[in-house]
Amino acid sequence: MTLKSKTALITGSTSGIGLAIARALAAEGCDVAINGLGDAADIEKERAGIAADFGVKAIYAAADMTKPAEIAAMIAQTERELGSLDILVNNAGIQFVSPVEEFPIDKWDAIIAINMSAAFHAMRAAVPGMKQRGWGRIISTGSAHSLVASPFKAAYVAAKHGVAGLTKTVALEVATHGVTVNLISPGYVWTPLVEKQIPDTMKARNLTREQVINDVLLTAQPTHEFVKPEEVAALVVFLCSDAAKQITGANLSMDGGWTAA
Repeated sequence: MTLKSKTALITGSTSGIGLAIARALAAEGCDVAINGLGDAADIEKERAGIAADFGVKAIYAAADMTKPAEIAAMIAQTERELGSLDILVNNAGIQFVSPVEEFPIDKWDAIIAINMSAAFHAMRAAVPGMKQRGWGRIISTGSAHSLVASPFKAAYVAAKHGVAGLTKTVALEVATHGVTVNLISPGYVWTPLVEKQIPDTMKARNLTREQVINDVLLTAQPTHEFVKPEEVAALVVFLCSDAAKQITGANLSMDGGWTAA
């Protein structure tokens, strides 16, 4: 399979799952736009590395995912600089752990904006071009928390449930236009996002770091293993293939059996 001549935008792709997805799509010949936070030199290193390693065009789009106008401008930039936008991966996400009665309002607003509303704004801007070209793939990074809840994660769980509903709705709207819309819902993936929430969970539950990893995170996954970013990326690549053209509106679990119970 090759995605040569296709273009992709992956939000939240300067590290972790998003970067793995960007590199996997580039390995299939896809030109890519990366987006996310971080040190400018580090971001440029990753962008240049993708271009050099895979012989594709790679650009950086510095949109703030809390700002709808910047998200729309990022879609337009990708179409302008890469020629089209064929694959949209909504991956940007943040997390905060706190009991609901202590949950900071600004944290709630930011998580809803970045984890859920940003996916809507990106889809809204990307769908017209995909419909016009008669081909598109929209894939969002969900979570086992799009299907089940955990305590102290009110905003994150709400946002991921919201993206699941958004995925189904948009999939139905574009079903006759050659565009598929799907959600990949991993369990715990060892990324900077997961690592950073460990101290908050230690505080919220009065546990040690080891207890959080083994008794809170991995206890939910029957395999007792973290999902690898490269495994999520491989599923994204498959969903972009012609073999997956009848998979749309789906929420695909990749959680070591977490939500099987």
